[in-house]
Amino acid sequence: MKTTKILLGALASAIITGSMLTSCSKEESLPPIGGYNNADEVASSNLVAYWGLNGDPKESKSGSAPTKSQNVSYTTGIKGQAANFTAGYLAYDAISSLNSLPNATISLWANVKNNGSNPSVFFTLTRPNEWAGNVNLMAETGWRKAASDTLVLKGLVVTKVNGNDSWQDSRNEPTKGGVQAAKFGGSWVHLVMTWDGASSTFKIYANGTKVSNPEWELRGTTGPLNFTTPTKPIIGAWGTNISGTPDAWQVPLTGQVDEIRVWNKALSEGDISSLYQLESAGR
Repeated sequence: MKTTKILLGALASAIITGSMLTSCSKEESLPPIGGYNNADEVASSNLVAYWGLNGDPKESKSGSAPTKSQNVSYTTGIKGQAANFTAGYLAYDAISSLNSLPNATISLWANVKNNGSNPSVFFTLTRPNEWAGNVNLMAETGWRKAASDTLVLKGLVVTKVNGNDSWQDSRNEPTKGGVQAAKFGGSWVHLVMTWDGASSTFKIYANGTKVSNPEWELRGTTGPLNFTTPTKPIIGAWGTNISGTPDAWQVPLTGQVDEIRVWNKALSEGDISSLYQLESAGR
Protein backbone atom coordinates (compact mmCIF):
# COMPACT_ATOMS: atom_id res chain seq x y z
CA MET A 1 0.00 0.00 0.00
CA LYS A 2 2.84 2.38 0.87
CA THR A 3 4.52 1.68 -2.47
CA THR A 4 1.26 2.36 -4.30
CA LYS A 5 0.86 5.71 -2.54
CA ILE A 6 4.44 6.70 -3.49
CA LEU A 7 3.84 5.78 -7.13
CA LEU A 8 0.54 7.66 -7.22
CA GLY A 9 2.21 10.70 -5.63
CA ALA A 10 5.03 10.62 -8.17
CA LEU A 11 2.52 10.30 -11.02
CA ALA A 12 0.48 13.24 -9.71
CA SER A 13 3.65 15.31 -9.36
CA ALA A 14 4.68 14.49 -12.93
CA ILE A 15 1.23 15.45 -14.23
CA ILE A 16 1.31 18.77 -12.36
CA THR A 17 4.88 19.51 -13.54
CA GLY A 18 3.97 18.67 -17.13
CA SER A 19 0.90 20.86 -16.90
CA MET A 20 3.00 23.74 -15.57
CA LEU A 21 5.58 23.33 -18.34
CA THR A 22 2.84 23.29 -20.97
CA SER A 23 1.28 26.38 -19.43
CA CYS A 24 4.63 28.20 -19.35
CA SER A 25 5.29 27.20 -22.95
CA LYS A 26 1.95 28.65 -24.03
CA GLU A 27 2.63 31.87 -22.13
CA GLU A 28 6.07 32.25 -23.74
CA SER A 29 4.75 31.65 -27.26
CA LEU A 30 4.30 35.05 -28.92
CA PRO A 31 1.74 35.79 -31.64
CA PRO A 32 3.13 36.34 -35.16
CA ILE A 33 3.51 39.87 -36.49
CA GLY A 34 2.53 40.14 -40.14
CA GLY A 35 2.70 36.35 -40.32
CA TYR A 36 6.31 36.23 -39.05
CA ASN A 37 7.65 34.90 -35.75
CA ASN A 38 10.95 36.78 -35.98
CA ALA A 39 12.82 39.20 -38.24
CA ASP A 40 14.85 36.42 -39.89
CA GLU A 41 11.67 35.11 -41.52
CA VAL A 42 10.87 38.35 -43.38
CA ALA A 43 11.43 37.67 -47.12
CA SER A 44 14.01 35.10 -46.03
CA SER A 45 14.45 33.62 -49.52
CA ASN A 46 15.49 37.06 -50.84
CA LEU A 47 17.86 38.00 -48.01
CA VAL A 48 21.39 38.20 -49.48
CA ALA A 49 23.38 39.75 -46.61
CA TYR A 50 23.02 40.22 -42.86
CA TRP A 51 25.16 41.88 -40.21
CA GLY A 52 23.80 41.24 -36.70
CA LEU A 53 26.73 43.18 -35.14
CA ASN A 54 26.15 41.35 -31.88
CA GLY A 55 29.76 41.73 -30.78
CA ASP A 56 30.88 40.20 -34.09
CA PRO A 57 31.55 42.19 -37.30
CA LYS A 58 31.15 39.24 -39.71
CA GLU A 59 28.50 39.20 -42.45
CA SER A 60 26.69 36.02 -41.50
CA LYS A 61 25.53 34.62 -44.86
CA SER A 62 28.97 34.71 -46.52
CA GLY A 63 31.06 34.59 -43.36
CA SER A 64 32.99 37.66 -44.58
CA ALA A 65 35.05 39.47 -41.96
CA PRO A 66 36.16 43.10 -42.32
CA THR A 67 39.50 43.64 -44.03
CA LYS A 68 39.88 47.08 -42.45
CA SER A 69 38.37 48.64 -39.34
CA GLN A 70 38.82 51.74 -37.24
CA ASN A 71 37.53 52.89 -33.85
CA VAL A 72 34.81 50.27 -33.43
CA SER A 73 33.52 48.92 -30.11
CA TYR A 74 30.23 47.31 -29.08
CA THR A 75 27.41 48.59 -26.95
CA THR A 76 23.79 47.75 -26.17
CA GLY A 77 21.76 47.65 -29.37
CA ILE A 78 18.24 46.95 -30.56
CA LYS A 79 18.86 43.19 -30.49
CA GLY A 80 21.76 42.25 -28.26
CA GLN A 81 24.77 44.41 -29.06
CA ALA A 82 25.39 47.04 -31.73
CA ALA A 83 28.52 48.47 -33.36
CA ASN A 84 29.63 51.75 -31.79
CA PHE A 85 31.76 54.02 -34.00
CA THR A 86 33.92 56.95 -32.91
CA ALA A 87 34.95 58.34 -36.30
CA GLY A 88 35.11 54.67 -37.23
CA TYR A 89 34.11 52.07 -39.79
CA LEU A 90 34.05 48.41 -40.85
CA ALA A 91 35.19 47.76 -44.44
CA TYR A 92 34.87 44.48 -46.36
CA ASP A 93 36.06 42.96 -49.60
CA ALA A 94 33.45 42.35 -52.31
CA ILE A 95 30.67 39.90 -51.47
CA SER A 96 29.41 38.20 -54.63
CA SER A 97 25.72 38.35 -53.70
CA LEU A 98 25.92 42.16 -53.53
CA ASN A 99 27.52 42.76 -56.93
CA SER A 100 24.14 42.77 -58.69
CA LEU A 101 20.95 44.08 -57.07
CA PRO A 102 18.54 45.24 -59.81
CA ASN A 103 15.93 45.54 -57.04
CA ALA A 104 16.96 46.16 -53.47
CA THR A 105 15.95 46.77 -49.88
CA ILE A 106 18.47 47.83 -47.25
CA SER A 107 17.38 47.94 -43.62
CA LEU A 108 19.32 49.00 -40.52
CA TRP A 109 19.03 50.65 -37.14
CA ALA A 110 21.06 53.80 -36.48
CA ASN A 111 21.59 56.09 -33.53
CA VAL A 112 23.28 59.34 -34.52
CA LYS A 113 23.15 63.05 -33.67
CA ASN A 114 23.23 66.12 -35.87
CA ASN A 115 26.63 67.83 -35.89
CA GLY A 116 26.18 70.91 -38.08
CA SER A 117 29.21 70.06 -40.21
CA ASN A 118 29.14 66.74 -42.07
CA PRO A 119 26.80 63.95 -43.20
CA SER A 120 26.74 60.53 -41.55
CA VAL A 121 26.85 57.45 -43.77
CA PHE A 122 25.63 54.21 -42.23
CA PHE A 123 26.08 51.75 -45.12
CA THR A 124 27.51 51.95 -48.62
CA LEU A 125 28.28 49.60 -51.51
CA THR A 126 31.30 51.30 -53.04
CA ARG A 127 32.24 52.30 -56.56
CA PRO A 128 36.00 52.06 -57.25
CA ASN A 129 37.86 55.30 -56.50
CA GLU A 130 34.67 57.27 -55.74
CA TRP A 131 33.29 58.72 -52.49
CA ALA A 132 29.66 57.81 -53.26
CA GLY A 133 28.88 54.15 -53.66
CA ASN A 134 26.33 52.40 -55.85
CA VAL A 135 24.04 52.55 -52.82
CA ASN A 136 24.41 54.86 -49.82
CA LEU A 137 22.13 54.94 -46.77
CA MET A 138 22.77 58.01 -44.65
CA ALA A 139 21.54 61.06 -42.74
CA GLU A 140 22.32 64.68 -43.57
CA THR A 141 23.55 65.39 -40.03
CA GLY A 142 25.47 68.46 -41.22
CA TRP A 143 22.37 70.34 -42.38
CA ARG A 144 21.09 71.14 -38.90
CA LYS A 145 22.65 72.43 -35.71
CA ALA A 146 23.94 69.88 -33.24
CA ALA A 147 21.13 70.74 -30.81
CA SER A 148 18.43 69.79 -33.32
CA ASP A 149 16.77 66.40 -32.86
CA THR A 150 15.33 66.37 -36.41
CA LEU A 151 17.24 64.06 -38.78
CA VAL A 152 17.09 64.32 -42.55
CA LEU A 153 17.22 60.66 -43.56
CA LYS A 154 18.41 59.92 -47.07
CA GLY A 155 19.14 57.25 -49.63
CA LEU A 156 21.53 57.97 -52.51
CA VAL A 157 21.93 55.65 -55.50
CA VAL A 158 24.44 55.92 -58.35
CA THR A 159 23.43 53.57 -61.17
CA LYS A 160 24.49 53.07 -64.78
CA VAL A 161 21.90 54.18 -67.36
CA ASN A 162 22.95 53.87 -71.02
CA GLY A 163 26.56 53.70 -69.89
CA ASN A 164 26.44 56.89 -67.83
CA ASP A 165 26.25 57.45 -64.07
CA SER A 166 22.75 58.43 -62.97
CA TRP A 167 22.52 59.97 -59.48
CA GLN A 168 19.24 59.40 -57.68
CA ASP A 169 18.32 60.42 -54.15
CA SER A 170 15.21 60.37 -52.00
CA ARG A 171 14.70 61.90 -48.58
CA ASN A 172 12.10 63.05 -46.10
CA GLU A 173 11.64 66.56 -47.53
CA PRO A 174 8.48 68.09 -45.96
CA THR A 175 8.16 70.88 -48.54
CA LYS A 176 7.76 68.18 -51.21
CA GLY A 177 5.17 66.11 -49.36
CA GLY A 178 7.43 63.95 -47.24
CA VAL A 179 7.32 63.47 -43.49
CA GLN A 180 9.28 65.63 -41.09
CA ALA A 181 11.25 62.90 -39.33
CA ALA A 182 11.54 64.56 -35.93
CA LYS A 183 13.10 63.43 -32.66
CA PHE A 184 15.32 60.73 -34.19
CA GLY A 185 18.51 62.62 -33.40
CA GLY A 186 20.24 60.85 -30.52
CA SER A 187 17.83 57.92 -30.45
CA TRP A 188 17.47 54.64 -32.35
CA VAL A 189 15.67 54.85 -35.68
CA HIS A 190 14.85 52.00 -38.06
CA LEU A 191 15.87 53.19 -41.55
CA VAL A 192 14.89 51.37 -44.76
CA MET A 193 15.39 52.18 -48.44
CA THR A 194 13.75 50.28 -51.29
CA TRP A 195 14.36 50.35 -55.04
CA ASP A 196 11.85 48.74 -57.39
CA GLY A 197 13.52 48.44 -60.80
CA ALA A 198 10.34 47.65 -62.73
CA SER A 199 8.74 50.97 -61.77
CA SER A 200 11.93 52.97 -61.01
CA THR A 201 10.53 53.72 -57.55
CA PHE A 202 12.81 54.81 -54.69
CA LYS A 203 11.38 55.02 -51.15
CA ILE A 204 12.65 55.74 -47.64
CA TYR A 205 11.02 54.50 -44.42
CA ALA A 206 11.61 55.42 -40.77
CA ASN A 207 10.29 53.30 -37.89
CA GLY A 208 8.02 51.35 -40.21
CA THR A 209 6.45 54.40 -41.89
CA LYS A 210 7.21 55.84 -45.34
CA VAL A 211 8.81 59.28 -44.94
CA SER A 212 10.23 60.00 -48.42
CA ASN A 213 8.56 62.74 -50.42
CA PRO A 214 6.26 61.43 -53.18
CA GLU A 215 7.62 63.92 -55.74
CA TRP A 216 11.03 62.23 -55.64
CA GLU A 217 9.94 58.60 -55.35
CA LEU A 218 9.27 57.99 -59.06
CA ARG A 219 12.62 58.10 -60.83
CA GLY A 220 11.48 58.24 -64.45
CA THR A 221 12.91 55.49 -66.66
CA THR A 222 15.99 54.77 -64.53
CA GLY A 223 15.05 51.09 -64.41
CA PRO A 224 16.75 48.30 -62.44
CA LEU A 225 19.92 49.19 -60.55
CA ASN A 226 23.11 48.66 -62.55
CA PHE A 227 26.18 48.71 -60.32
CA THR A 228 29.75 49.69 -61.05
CA THR A 229 31.80 46.71 -59.82
CA PRO A 230 33.57 45.51 -57.84
CA THR A 231 31.43 46.93 -55.08
CA LYS A 232 32.55 46.58 -51.47
CA PRO A 233 30.36 46.98 -48.37
CA ILE A 234 31.39 49.56 -45.81
CA ILE A 235 29.63 50.28 -42.54
CA GLY A 236 30.25 53.80 -41.28
CA ALA A 237 32.40 55.40 -44.00
CA TRP A 238 32.64 56.55 -47.61
CA GLY A 239 34.75 54.74 -50.19
CA THR A 240 37.38 57.50 -50.11
CA ASN A 241 37.87 57.02 -46.36
CA ILE A 242 39.15 53.52 -47.11
CA SER A 243 40.97 54.05 -50.39
CA GLY A 244 41.68 57.48 -51.82
CA THR A 245 41.75 61.07 -50.64
CA PRO A 246 38.56 62.14 -48.87
CA ASP A 247 37.26 65.70 -48.92
CA ALA A 248 37.03 67.46 -45.55
CA TRP A 249 33.31 66.63 -45.16
CA GLN A 250 33.81 62.91 -45.85
CA VAL A 251 34.21 61.82 -42.24
CA PRO A 252 33.79 58.31 -40.77
CA LEU A 253 30.76 57.75 -38.57
CA THR A 254 30.29 58.74 -34.96
CA GLY A 255 27.24 56.85 -33.73
CA GLN A 256 25.81 53.33 -33.50
CA VAL A 257 24.52 50.89 -36.14
CA ASP A 258 22.70 47.58 -35.65
CA GLU A 259 20.89 44.82 -37.60
CA ILE A 260 21.87 45.51 -41.23
CA ARG A 261 19.91 43.46 -43.78
CA VAL A 262 20.06 43.48 -47.59
CA TRP A 263 17.44 41.88 -49.85
CA ASN A 264 17.41 41.52 -53.64
CA LYS A 265 13.80 42.75 -53.87
CA ALA A 266 11.81 45.82 -52.86
CA LEU A 267 9.95 44.83 -49.70
CA SER A 268 6.31 45.77 -49.32
CA GLU A 269 5.21 48.37 -46.79
CA GLY A 270 3.58 45.58 -44.79
CA ASP A 271 6.82 43.62 -44.55
CA ILE A 272 8.77 46.74 -43.57
CA SER A 273 6.26 47.49 -40.81
CA SER A 274 6.47 43.88 -39.60
CA LEU A 275 10.27 44.00 -39.62
CA TYR A 276 10.26 47.18 -37.54
CA GLN A 277 7.86 45.74 -34.99
CA LEU A 278 9.70 42.40 -34.73
CA GLU A 279 13.15 43.94 -34.26
CA SER A 280 11.74 46.53 -31.83
CA ALA A 281 10.53 43.59 -29.74
CA GLY A 282 13.93 41.89 -29.90
CA ARG A 283 12.58 39.22 -32.22
